[in-house]
Amino acid sequence: MDKLAITIVDGFVKYYEMLGERAHTLSDSLSEEEIWENPFPYGNSFGHLALHIIGNLNYYIGSLIAITGYVRDRDREFTETERLPKAELLRRLDETVEMVVATIKEQSADDWSREYTAIREEDAGNRFNILLKCAIHFYHHIGQMIYLVKEISRQRQ
Repeated sequence: MDKLAITIVDGFVKYYEMLGERAHTLSDSLSEEEIWENPFPYGNSFGHLALHIIGNLNYYIGSLIAITGYVRDRDREFTETERLPKAELLRRLDETVEMVVATIKEQSADDWSREYTAIREEDAGNRFNILLKCAIHFYHHIGQMIYLVKEISRQRQ
């Protein structure tokens, strides 16, 4: 693999792993109940955001690049009524990040520019772009998780 491809793989792997670790760190201060609370009159709970990240990555990367067979139910990511235990939710997030990392590591230098199309991401164009878009999307929701944790902590006081 050429130097640029190695740099891309290393960069994406470190970034996705950091995002997964950040989600864990943020969840540390939340109880089993608080994971599923939404202290705002808008948006989603930490748990529903985690389910959404899991669904997003499993669909755009798992189903369409790694060919895992994952079938997405996007609406359910935000409306799921079964409140998974925090440990199970985080285990599923970890498995998803591990799948993404493994998929990234399997890409050859030529794979990064391979054509990529998906519903809702028609403009991705290639594998590099969709992995970048998914990383940005993950980071965006980490930001929302930060606000949720801060507000839940504030309301506890």
